[in-house]
Amino acid sequence: MSEIDNDKAFRTALEALGIDRQRVVGALFVDHVLDLSDDARVAQALAAAREPKIADEALELARRSIKAASLEAHTRCGADGEWTEQAGYFVARAAEVCVEPEGRSRSLAWKAAMNARMARTCLAADSEEDTHDSESRAQYQILTRYLDA
Repeated sequence: MSEIDNDKAFRTALEALGIDRQRVVGALFVDHVLDLSDDARVAQALAAAREPKIADEALELARRSIKAASLEAHTRCGADGEWTEQAGYFVARAAEVCVEPEGRSRSLAWKAAMNARMARTCLAADSEEDTHDSESRAQYQILTRYLDA
């Protein structure tokens, strides 16, 4: 496969994947920003997302757990706009998307990618580094490697 280098090709490639593969790719995107969250439930949701033959009950349990983590992270963000807390919220949201029920969105991997980008953007807002598009480029590489494997 040729290298993905723009959002149009990125989204097209993601939408061509089945739900199980979208969950795995979404989990890879979250892995890339996992250091922005210290909630163990995020890693648990990612493990569930990677399991192709996971029982419906186990997937539902992962959904409830990560939903609670996402809500708690959102609450911690508060009115002060603490950027690191915001980043943790978006990481939890990205993981939550990875275990969404089938049919809830056309491309859960795309939604996971966008939340991961938002997590990275939150840190950029609190930094003097210009990280514009760095997460997008990293995601293009992650997807390209996944598709070539």
